[in-house]
Amino acid sequence: MMYPEYRPRRLRRNENLRALVRETVLSPAQLVYPLFVMPGKKQREEISSMPGVFRLSVDQLAREAQECRKLGVNSIILFGLPEKKDRVGSGAHATDGIIQRAIKELKNKAPELTVITDVCLCEYTSHGHCGIIHEHQVDNDATLEVLARTALSHARAGADIVAPSDMMDGRVGEIRAILDENNFDQVAIMSYAVKYASAFYGPFRDAADCAPQEGDRRGYQMDPANAREALREATLDVEEGADILMVKPALAYLDIIRMLRDEFDHPIAAYQVSGEYAMLKAAAAQGWLDEERVMAESLLSIRRAGADIILTYFAKDMARLLAA
Repeated sequence: MMYPEYRPRRLRRNENLRALVRETVLSPAQLVYPLFVMPGKKQREEISSMPGVFRLSVDQLAREAQECRKLGVNSIILFGLPEKKDRVGSGAHATDGIIQRAIKELKNKAPELTVITDVCLCEYTSHGHCGIIHEHQVDNDATLEVLARTALSHARAGADIVAPSDMMDGRVGEIRAILDENNFDQVAIMSYAVKYASAFYGPFRDAADCAPQEGDRRGYQMDPANAREALREATLDVEEGADILMVKPALAYLDIIRMLRDEFDHPIAAYQVSGEYAMLKAAAAQGWLDEERVMAESLLSIRRAGADIILTYFAKDMARLLAA
């Protein structure tokens, strides 16, 4: 096809034509909204490094859930700030823990909402690492038992999907086994299969108060330089029983999302993380970028790369824009 016989601009002349041939479509049903749950009552604290995102007490969750549902955002993921922390993250699997109470509240007030829970220890350990520390190192195998107990406690509280984000070897298999043994075979696992040791997590660590007190997480999260390793990580999680594979962060790793999409038939999720959100919000606040357009463009790029599910702090704003 050669110009002038073929003119690509013919199908760009107006919005109806552009919509008719649009290849990538974004829907609120594909978005997951992260929620931070804090102790206390009637608490709603804006996170300074994440404008428009709040820490909420359990009693404030119902209003947030109802707003999400009205906008067509049917799924949320929970992150907890416990009343106290210790070296072994015991609050993560406490029967009356902050996340366990939050799940019950949401299932009571908004039973149609899909509740996903982050399964990790970093928010519950006094040292801020994602596992049990032994001789100044995160002990992989000792951590697996605690992660499995945490996932089971979330399932018992009513979680629909558990999402291990710790990057310990073997944790998906350990979690699948304990869920199945306790008759929670219908609870799905969304594995943070490919989670990089990224600098884009900074605002989240402020929000969840989970920065490591010493060292860093490069000993268990992936090296940003590696791509082939992502396929090995994802393959292991598939073999261990993961139902959904996640890439985190999203925008700096669109190539990895595409690799997983091409390799696996499983649903692929991607997390547009706190730093990605914060930098777009900051530039928009300065008038350097059009917030609505860069929000939509960034989320479309993640979908175009191959993500079926997007976890994003823009979920409600994007849903409003789509409705408009």
